[in-house]
Amino acid sequence: MSVVRQVNLDGRAATLLLLCCAFWGFQQVLVKATLPELAPMFQAGIRFVGATLILLLWCHWRKVDLRGPKGSLAPGLLVGLLFAGEFACMFLGLQYTTASRLTVFLYTSPFWVALLVPFFVPTERLRPPQWVGLACAFAAIVFALWDSFAHGRAQETWQGDLFGLAAGLFWGLTTVVIRGTRLANAKPEPLLMYQVGVSAVALPLLSLVLGETWHWNWSSFAVTSMVLQTVIGAFVSYLAWMWLLSRYPATKISAFVFLTPLFALLFGALWLGEPITVNLLAAMALVGFGIVLVNRKAPIRS
Repeated sequence: MSVVRQVNLDGRAATLLLLCCAFWGFQQVLVKATLPELAPMFQAGIRFVGATLILLLWCHWRKVDLRGPKGSLAPGLLVGLLFAGEFACMFLGLQYTTASRLTVFLYTSPFWVALLVPFFVPTERLRPPQWVGLACAFAAIVFALWDSFAHGRAQETWQGDLFGLAAGLFWGLTTVVIRGTRLANAKPEPLLMYQVGVSAVALPLLSLVLGETWHWNWSSFAVTSMVLQTVIGAFVSYLAWMWLLSRYPATKISAFVFLTPLFALLFGALWLGEPITVNLLAAMALVGFGIVLVNRKAPIRS
């Protein structure tokens, strides 16, 4: 049975995206707050091993066939490697910069989606006003970059910024591969299994290569953090994201997630005491304006 793909985002999609973005913004802060106790790749590996097990139980309970469409194995493995690369860069980057800054750079992913997806799916080509919206969001990244140099913090944050940009590239390419290959017809569960399954193998191996120490005597905070990251972050929110990708235009939902840096900024300030600068606030305002432009419906021609 083929999935009916919507042309525009409806209320259900907007609500799901808002909830996902809110948690993803909070998740960045949560990961950074857990770093003093759990090493980054070890932390990332644990969450995806857990998410893989939960997804297997979910599919067994729901009787979901985890085999993707014919010919989807190779792109599925590629998506899994890109997904693992995204989170490797994200977790490593949080060692060098604030959660709110890294999230701004991570969410450059919609640019890659907007540039590359139309080559595979012509119906998702953006109109000029929507490109203006993406340009506004790009200006937000310029504001964030300028903030480093203007306040003499470039030496402290540039490594985290680069990791964030690399993570955004990997995320964007993941979406492009999903929409431009046979994976476009896959159910959400097989799509997610490729990603969390490959990450569950790759990230612990990377942790060992980096020589990280694996601590198993966790505090109650670390336990709570890993439960939230695994169950809500790596399973529920990403399964919802896969469902959205299978039913709505990738370019529009990708632009919508520019909201996540706003939530990361808010949670980072309230919890970790991270600074809120004028440039970051201006960046968030431009992000909001860009989302409105990208998601405007095309005018009806008489």
